Amino acid sequence: MDLVKTSKEIVNKVEESVEKGLETVKESFHNVASHLPFANLAKNSNDTFTIEVDLPGVKKEDIELKIEDDFLTVNAVRHFKNEIKEEDYYLCESNFGLISRSFVIGDNINRDKIGAKFENGRLYLTLEKSEDKKTKSISIS
Repeated sequence: MDLVKTSKEIVNKVEESVEKGLETVKESFHNVASHLPFANLAKNSNDTFTIEVDLPGVKKEDIELKIEDDFLTVNAVRHFKNEIKEEDYYLCESNFGLISRSFVIGDNINRDKIGAKFENGRLYLTLEKSEDKKTKSISIS
């Protein structure tokens, strides 16, 4: 029994297993990421925040917004699109199914003044700071 040869074989098998595992993880994350909508976050100078969530292929009635604890969650359902069924082939290149994205909102956000508008496949959310948390100017005498 050649100990060096056996050790090298074991190392090679472990490396191959790790590489296969990483590919599986990469594919899984890609599948998850395809169901996470892109979002733009902005802090405005007037003590408001804007979140723009891309929801192409989604209808307004298929969007649900909810606040639970410190999370604002956007859930939406994207239905089949560009689906072709023929006798000898099937084609569907669009992602479909439930898509979801959650955002942490702090105690400084007025939960009663969250605005939402949906236009051209994009959801616009406006969040305002609570009155007692807004920036205040102090004059110097």
